[in-house]
Amino acid sequence: MNLKSGSVDQFGQFSQFKDLQEFNAHLEMWLAVHKNEFSKGELVGLKRLVRFAAKVPGVSNAKIGTVLKAIHAEYCGNGISRSTFKRMTAKAASLGLFTVHETERKNGSQSSNLYVFNRFPKCEPPKKKKMDHPNKTINLSKTNKNQKNTNRSKTGLDYTFTSDRVPKAFVELARYFIPEAMQIEEFWRMTAIAAYKHNCEQNMNVVLDTAIHAFKQLIRKMKTCTTARPIAYFYGILTRKFEEQYYEELFEMGFSAREEDFFTEFFYKK
Repeated sequence: MNLKSGSVDQFGQFSQFKDLQEFNAHLEMWLAVHKNEFSKGELVGLKRLVRFAAKVPGVSNAKIGTVLKAIHAEYCGNGISRSTFKRMTAKAASLGLFTVHETERKNGSQSSNLYVFNRFPKCEPPKKKKMDHPNKTINLSKTNKNQKNTNRSKTGLDYTFTSDRVPKAFVELARYFIPEAMQIEEFWRMTAIAAYKHNCEQNMNVVLDTAIHAFKQLIRKMKTCTTARPIAYFYGILTRKFEEQYYEELFEMGFSAREEDFFTEFFYKK
């Protein structure tokens, strides 16, 4: 039976999120994995629909015409077509990003759809016997050192026990994939090592942004293909991003190419 149309407030029971912050966190994870599956126009439509799902976190009953009108106004007349928006909704629904419910007016005629955004699928921790299997890619590491960390995680401490040294923003992202405190701390420890190596550990905003970017790229990688050593892949992304930041700072300081080469050699020898 179709739902009766009305104010979005009456659909509060459909929300799967405790607040707007949690909704945004899950949406970021969805896009980290599936963003490239949408065209540019479809992403514009999706992001505008998301803004209509702010009053009741993750729930929108905005009419297609209303959404398209808002996009048209925002982009100074360069909006998207109705067919593009419909392709986006069909694609997002097939991926599981949201569920579409039809609503009807009192007279039984069809009204606007209700879009209920779903939580990003939670990654379940691997079973113990699979953790020790040498061919299973879900294991965070196969080195002796990281195996010790895996054993420590058997204490069952969830993300709420994560050390205060780890920024809350990183914990909030990581907990949906690695819910145990010790594992989250290990990823942040690798971040601290990479930041120190590239002499930017004092700029915590840059370090945090880089860590979040690297973790999202890791999750995308793990969702699309196998990754033998996730934490090593994560560290590789960190290193590349910190190196880019390092050279950008050198360029802004006005170093010549020769001075840059000398400084780089001195830095790594040190």
